[in-house]
Amino acid sequence: MVTRSQGWTSSDVDRLLPVWASRAVAVLCAVAVVVPVGYMLLLSVTPDANVALGDVSLWNLDFGNYLTMWSQAPLASGLLNTLIISGLAALVSVVLGSLAAYPLARYGFRGQKGFLYSLLATQTVPGATLLLPIFVVFSWLQTFLGITFIGSYYTIILTYMTFGLPLSTWLMVTYMRTIPKELEEAALVDGCTRTGALFRVVLPIAVPAMVVAFVFAFLVGWNDVLFASVLTRSGTQTLAIAMDQFANTSAGSGIPLYGQLMAAGVVSSLPVVVLYLLFQRRMVEGLSAGAVK
Repeated sequence: MVTRSQGWTSSDVDRLLPVWASRAVAVLCAVAVVVPVGYMLLLSVTPDANVALGDVSLWNLDFGNYLTMWSQAPLASGLLNTLIISGLAALVSVVLGSLAAYPLARYGFRGQKGFLYSLLATQTVPGATLLLPIFVVFSWLQTFLGITFIGSYYTIILTYMTFGLPLSTWLMVTYMRTIPKELEEAALVDGCTRTGALFRVVLPIAVPAMVVAFVFAFLVGWNDVLFASVLTRSGTQTLAIAMDQFANTSAGSGIPLYGQLMAAGVVSSLPVVVLYLLFQRRMVEGLSAGAVK
């Protein structure tokens, strides 16, 4: 019998399911992922006319879709705007979330649990219900202060932070509670201040959780269409809005530009895929932290 201290091995996993069943599940999962992605890649290198006729095969490959798609919609500016907006929103959310998480994880005070639960409750509110209140608030500020808010970078960044900051704070609180207090006490004995212990001991150890929080906060802005369609203008519109315009343009043209649309879909997916590949190890460490005591 395997004890808790020995951990799990491949033979232990085989005891849960027969070998043929576990392999069948693995194959089904692989097919469910590979087939749609593979078909999108195939369409992206197939001429639009062939896609419209249903003539999709490996013998009609044309990589020109990746060149001509940029002239159909403002994809380049949308991609740049999305990287700037989502990146800054995620970065600020992680920094502020980490600073807020430290006292929540290390000190006890009245209302602490209620505050933590409120952070979790914000993730259950549908974004569509917040669109009108957020728009009204920024419109009122724009009229009252005489400053352009609707369509600016900082407006959409602050909007994405309303979703990314609570999530980042909750993740960082959960992770910091697993960091032994003795490490900070040793730093204090060596002459560090409480702030110095935070920046020199706690935050370097919490990098895996910070990476997880950054990726999740980044995806908030990267996948959003609803808020970007209302709070941006032509100069600040994100990739999701550019893709929507591209889809509408291709639907109204003589020959549907499905090949170019799939090529645009591949390009829009690459930054997130690269982000996951770069921080894969850190994300596994951050997500599994605290699971085993």
